[in-house]
Amino acid sequence: MPVEVIGIDHVYVTVRDLARSRRFYDGVMRVLSYAQAESQIGGDPHVHYFNRQFGFSLRPARSSSAHDPYAPGLHHFCFRVVDEAAVDRACRELRALGVAATEPRRYPEYAPDYYATFFEDPDGIRLEITNFREGRRRRMFDWEEATKPAR
Repeated sequence: MPVEVIGIDHVYVTVRDLARSRRFYDGVMRVLSYAQAESQIGGDPHVHYFNRQFGFSLRPARSSSAHDPYAPGLHHFCFRVVDEAAVDRACRELRALGVAATEPRRYPEYAPDYYATFFEDPDGIRLEITNFREGRRRRMFDWEEATKPAR
């Protein structure tokens, strides 16, 4: 019998300059209500951001090559917030920190109620904040109905 994954526990992002990335993510993660901790893993300093649901950690890269979202690997990372008003509020707060976030808007090519803002971290990792859309709500709260084959 398959094992159901109930969520993503954490993600680690490697960064070229930990101090620079930390300054950026300290602000971003404060806007998104994440707490913070530090640790040493394998002799390397790490910065961890976490909330009740998920952990997002930074670790120093061992190479200085730049991130390419179209090379194999991570294309972008998306944070889900409760609704469109929360996307708008996060965008305003990020911009107040100097983050170049795009104007929040609908992306009907993704879903009729897809609403998001996009921005990049200092290494060029694309980040997104989106609303908790109807399709995602159906999957979370009524899995059987959401996955029924079309008739």
